[in-house]
Parts: sequence; structure tokens; C-alpha cells
Amino acid sequence: MTVRMDVGLKERQGASGPAGPEPGLSEERRSSGPGEGLAFGAAARALGLRPREFELAVQLGEVRTVSTGAGPRVERAELTRLTTAEGFPEALAARMRVVGTADGAELLGISPGRFTRLARGGFFAPVRFYVNRYRAVVWLYLAADLTELAARRPELLSGRTPPGLSAALAAGEDWRAETWRGRRIGQLLARAEEPWARAAVLAAALGPDDLASVVADPHERGHLRELCPALVQMRPDSGPVREVIDKTVTADDAREVRRYRAALTEALRAARASRSAPGAEAEESPQRGGRHRSTDRPRGLWRRLTGRR
Repeated sequence: MTVRMDVGLKERQGASGPAGPEPGLSEERRSSGPGEGLAFGAAARALGLRPREFELAVQLGEVRTVSTGAGPRVERAELTRLTTAEGFPEALAARMRVVGTADGAELLGISPGRFTRLARGGFFAPVRFYVNRYRAVVWLYLAADLTELAARRPELLSGRTPPGLSAALAAGEDWRAETWRGRRIGQLLARAEEPWARAAVLAAALGPDDLASVVADPHERGHLRELCPALVQMRPDSGPVREVIDKTVTADDAREVRRYRAALTEALRAARASRSAPGAEAEESPQRGGRHRSTDRPRGLWRRLTGRR
């Protein structure tokens, strides 16, 4: 029996998106010159954030960025907005606080075992992960998400485990990787304005075989690969660790794969209607012929992908 426990989480994910400089995404406003903003290192220091905290703040949209000829920058007006906000810098640092299982359980006042069960059940999504020396995935969570859950669902923190969750866990279900992928893809999709870039975001969650089954044209697949944003940053020499990361970022559950395939199919229709992929046949196929060309965002695509109504 499949039990999904993250309706409130999906509502939060659908309304949020990052503002980081991922390749192939075009939400960033264009700045007329490199001198109009601060580089990320200088911006992080101005905000009192460590590099990893700043990276997360950009991903989550806490810090908005612009594109310049010298790369992504943070405008001084954005720094002013953040540094003059109430509670700065403590409030910003608190929103960027990331915790593991032990600290998260302590924050909620529950056992690490109960915390893990709630995470596996999809009550909150990891915001980040890393692979330890034993090649095991270690999940990290926003402390703000956990305190929000405690306020919204206090009954989850004591008493018996909900029967539906117990049955799902007994069946071996674990939603941590899928909820992380959903969160990350949702962030990137919210930022992608160009139709082929939106399709590339969805393609990032599919393995090669699943991608080829949806995108038969090798030119189109190549174009998607060029635009495909990195879901996580990996060192080129990560070796066996790369295999663990590749598995973690790729949809594997049949239901999840079907959702991404369906969403990518819809996104491809919009992308093909806007323009052909470089190197693809210039002539439109009969299936595409006569359609009105539009760059409008496909309505409801992410809503259907995440199961929202």
C-alpha cells in the first residue's frame, strides 16, 4: 500500500523557487555591466554567511541574483534589502540552518528513530545530502522546515506512529530521495523561462534509458544535455561516490518515473512549438504541424508532476 504524507510539503514546494545561477535557466535579470553587483564571495561576507550557507540561500531564493557579463552577481539593492530586514543577521542565518538526523531530532524533542520514520514517510523533504566515507547518503534538513512541521502537526511528535505510515515503512517505502528530487527539480523548474530549459530541468531527473524513450531524436537529447542543470555539484574525481550520487539524483520508483516522463513529454511539446533543437530536422513532423507557436509556460505541468490538484 502506498501512503504519501507530504501534502503540506508539496504546497510549500510549489510556491518556492531558487534564484541561483544554474546553467540554462533564464529567470535572472540581465545587468548592463559587471560593476553593478557583488561577486558571490563578497556578497556572502557582506551577509555574514559561510559559502555553503550562501549557496543554499541562493538556491532557496533567499538571495536574488542577476546575470552580468562577468557571471552571476548580487546587486547592492538586494544586499540593502537583506541587511536592513528585521532581525538581520541572526534571522537570515537561522533560515539557512541545516541539521542532520541527531540535531533535527533534538530540535523536535523526539528520538532519532522517530525523526527518521517521519523523514522516510515524506513529512519533510531533505534540502541537501552528502555521501560519507562508507558511501552512504546522509540527508540534511532545514531547521525552519522542522519547526514549521512541529507547529503544524504537533500530533506527529508523540504517541503511536500513524497506522498508514507504519504500513508504508513496513513495506520498505522511503520518500527521502524522491522528496529531495521533487524539491530540487521544483526550484529549478520555477526559474526556467525558456521552453527547452524547462524540458532540460525535467530531463535531469531521468536516467538515459527513460530519457531516450521520451526523446527519440538524438539532436534533441543532445540539446537537453547541454542545457541540463546540475542537481548537485560533484567533484570530477569523486569516483565511486559519483555512482552513489548519480543514483540518488535519478528517479527510480516506477510511479515517479512515469510522472517525470509525462511532464517531460508535455514540456517537449511546448519546446518544439517554440523552436527546433539545434541540429534537428528543420521540417516539422505531421504531429507538430499547424500548431500555434508559443513560449508560454505549460500550465499545470509541475502541479501534475507532484500530484497536486
